[in-house]
Amino acid sequence: QVRLVESGGGSVQAGGSLRLSCAVSRDPRKSVCMAWFRQPPGKEREEVARISTGGSATRYSDAVKGRFAISADYAKDILYLQMNSLKPEDTAMYYCAAALCPSGRDPYEWEYKYWGQGTQVTVTV
Repeated sequence: QVRLVESGGGSVQAGGSLRLSCAVSRDPRKSVCMAWFRQPPGKEREEVARISTGGSATRYSDAVKGRFAISADYAKDILYLQMNSLKPEDTAMYYCAAALCPSGRDPYEWEYKYWGQGTQVTVTV
C-alpha cells in the first residue's frame, strides 16, 4: 500500500550537513504518518523524528533535537530530514517509515509497517 524510497545519504565531516529525502508512493485515500529512524552499527534501531499528517506537529529524539528538522512536501509526497551540525555518533543507516495513521493518537513504533531500503550516513571526525 505504501512504497518508500530514500536518497541523500553519504559521507560528511563532523559539523557538516546532509538532507535526506524519502519519496512516498501511496493510495491517496489513505492517511499516512511518517517518521525517520536510524540504526547505528551494532546497535538497535531508534526513532529520530516524526511528523503529523499535514505537518502541524513534529517530534524529535533528544539526541537530534535542535540539529535535525523533519518536513514534508505534501504536494510532491516527499519527506525530508535536514541534518545539521552532524556528529560521528550520527553515523547510521537511516530509514524512512510510514504508518497508517490511527484515529486520535500518534502511531506506536510497532505501527510503522512500511519501510524504505535505507540510506547510509557516515560522519567522520
